[in-house]
Amino acid sequence: MFTQRELLLLKMKLATILFFFALCFVKVDSKIQFPTVNVYSHLPGQFGLVNTLICHVSHFHPPDISIALLKNGKEMTDAIETDLSFEKSWQFHLTKHVDFIPSKDDMYACRVTHSTTPSRYIDWDPNM
Repeated sequence: MFTQRELLLLKMKLATILFFFALCFVKVDSKIQFPTVNVYSHLPGQFGLVNTLICHVSHFHPPDISIALLKNGKEMTDAIETDLSFEKSWQFHLTKHVDFIPSKDDMYACRVTHSTTPSRYIDWDPNM
C-alpha cells in the first residue's frame, strides 16, 4: 500500500506528465494552418490577348503543398513556380504562374493540394 504522501507525489507526477503531453499537443496542433488561395491574371482579363495566370497560395503550415495551373482540367506544364518562402510566424507562401491567351471557351483554374486538406480547385474569373 501507498502512504498518503506517496499517493500525493504520484498524483503530482501524473498531472505533470499530462500537462506536458497536452502542452506538446497544443503546440503541434497550433502550427497547422490551411492555405489561402488567390487566382488572378496580371492584366485585366481580355479574351485573345496574352496575359499571365497567377496562383498565389499563402498563410499555410506545414509546407507540404503542391500547386497546378489548369486549362480545361489539364495541367499547364510550362508553369513556373517560385521558391517556397516563409514569414516569422512560420506560415509559408508560394506562387505559380504561366503565360496564356484566354478564350471564351476555355476554363482556367488552380488546384492546390495541401497535407491538411483535400485538393481544392479555384477558378480564374476574367471579370475580376
